[in-house]
Amino acid sequence: MAETSQRMSRVDTAWLRMDNDVNLMMIVGVWLLKPAISYAALAERIEDKLLKYVRFRQKVVTDAMGASWVHDDAFELGRHLQHAKLPREPGQSEREALQALAGELANTPLDPDHPLWQFHLIDHYEGGSALVLRIHHCIGDGISLTSVMLSITDGGMDPPKRRKRAAAQAEAEADWLPDAVVKPLTGLAAKAAAMYGEGIDKAVEILSNPQQGLLGSLALARTGAKVLGDVAALALMADDSPTLLKGKPIGQKIVAWGEPLPLDQVKAVGKALNCSINDVLLACVAGAIGAYLRELGDDPAGKEIRAMVPVNLRPLEQAWKLGNRFGLAPLTLPIGIDNPIERVYAVRVRMSELKNSYQPLLAFAVLSVAGALIKPVQDGLLGLFAKKATAVMTNVPGPTTRLKFCGATLRQTMFWVPASGDVGVGVSILSYGGGVQFGLITDKKLCPYPQQIIDRFEPEFEKLLLVAMMLPWGDGE
Repeated sequence: MAETSQRMSRVDTAWLRMDNDVNLMMIVGVWLLKPAISYAALAERIEDKLLKYVRFRQKVVTDAMGASWVHDDAFELGRHLQHAKLPREPGQSEREALQALAGELANTPLDPDHPLWQFHLIDHYEGGSALVLRIHHCIGDGISLTSVMLSITDGGMDPPKRRKRAAAQAEAEADWLPDAVVKPLTGLAAKAAAMYGEGIDKAVEILSNPQQGLLGSLALARTGAKVLGDVAALALMADDSPTLLKGKPIGQKIVAWGEPLPLDQVKAVGKALNCSINDVLLACVAGAIGAYLRELGDDPAGKEIRAMVPVNLRPLEQAWKLGNRFGLAPLTLPIGIDNPIERVYAVRVRMSELKNSYQPLLAFAVLSVAGALIKPVQDGLLGLFAKKATAVMTNVPGPTTRLKFCGATLRQTMFWVPASGDVGVGVSILSYGGGVQFGLITDKKLCPYPQQIIDRFEPEFEKLLLVAMMLPWGDGE
């Protein structure tokens, strides 16, 4: 018999309570399928696969100390699987209509009296079906939810069965890391700091073995100073550069996405320029945003904007466990650099600086502390992050080959990352089926036409591709 109640971790509680009037903490995604699938087939698949994850049958019950996952005795599958119509205005394409619907759903809260997820099936979309997925961030992060979505595709594997003892241990471990990270800041720097001698790579090892690591003695003073230095860097970050993308949102979301770029071309450009794939993609993001602002008369010359980038802190083989186990790293995007080559190398420098930083671990600890506070105090604490960033940006690797779902081909997929506080821009990068594509979710007041940014990604990449093709190729010396 499944557990009827489980305490929510403090980090997940923080995400639960992060909903506000202008930003809902929902991850919204779109699947485009061909040929069409039926509602009956979808319902059968969800019943057979998704509901084997206990979390999707549980609702959230809050109390003075936080929140718990509680079995929903009134669970009805039909409440979570909706047949949606796709109204089209005169002159509106099917894609534009689907984007409008996804934006509207991103503005619509999930029912707090029942499990916090919902799928919307649209028939007759571009010769097939479209599926809009909405899942509250407190259920899981991008890596874990990607694992879940893969499990419900044709041939997907069920989650491993968890014994009660293992579940209780996982619950304890979920809150252990933040305590360990906070200890260097409360007088126990020497022992606790020993865990972080290898930055983020070490963090994954710690999460795999959360009760180890406190007894190390290697380079304690140096590591402790590094931890404290990164704490100071987080606390003393200046507010972000003023641009048209920064301001007070009104809470009306608009989504956009583009066609995938060939992943093999992105890899080739990275190899030619001695940069990572991420360096190339993030340089395209910075270039597209800079060009968009420049056309609107908001000159980005000499400006950078900060994007909070999730950093995975869990072993990938444990993604099925759900929950949120990631930190946030502040990445500055050089939107004021017009030269694409100069821009990509500027991004590479910034990414290198983050690789040896403890800031993602510290941000994870901050979220845990926030989850233990009353909501007004949490809002004030996390509001500090929002003031220092213009966007939230995430990059999730997907399968390299196209998947099947209920017998249909999943020909394209995209998702949008939620933003917290008053942040009004979310950038998503997703690789799938040999391509990589960009998605954007914005507030209507701050960026009413996000497709204008999306449409600039490919031209920015083509500039880098052209340079790469002009370089000498061969085995080198």
